[in-house]
Formats: sequence, structure tokens, C-alpha cells
Amino acid sequence: MLGCAAAPVQEMSDARQAIQAAQAAGAERFAENEYQEAKRLLDLAERQLDQHRYKRARRTALSAREQAILSREIAQESAESSEVP
Repeated sequence: MLGCAAAPVQEMSDARQAIQAAQAAGAERFAENEYQEAKRLLDLAERQLDQHRYKRARRTALSAREQAILSREIAQESAESSEVP
């Protein structure tokens, strides 16, 4: 069964957790575009997963995770700079 890719369960979970962390950091407020892109990519990965397009779903989930991390970092930096008097 060469060429058969397994469902990217871990990558999907990692992306969801990264999005939750971004949301907790205030990404919806401070990094709205990046946060929404992460969510869009996760939705796309879920559709690809449903279609058994596992390699694409894996790549898309990894991109969603990266985008979520970026949005979290932006949100944290923005929140920190807004606290400075």
C-alpha cells in the first residue's frame, strides 16, 4: 500500500490547539487578519480530510498552525505594547 497517506490527525489537532491559543491571546482583536486566515486554513484542511485528500489536508493543517502561531505572537506583542504607559 505504498502511497497511501494516513489521516493527519496530529497535524489537525496541533492546528486547532494553536488557534485556541491565538484566540486566548487576543488574536481576534489584535491580529484579526492572520487569525481569520488560520481559521480559514483549518476549515479547508477539514474539508480536504473529509474528501480523503490526506496529503493536502496535512499541508493545509500545518499552514493553519503556522498562521495561528503568527497571529498569537502578533496579539501578544500588541497586548504588551498597549500595557506600556
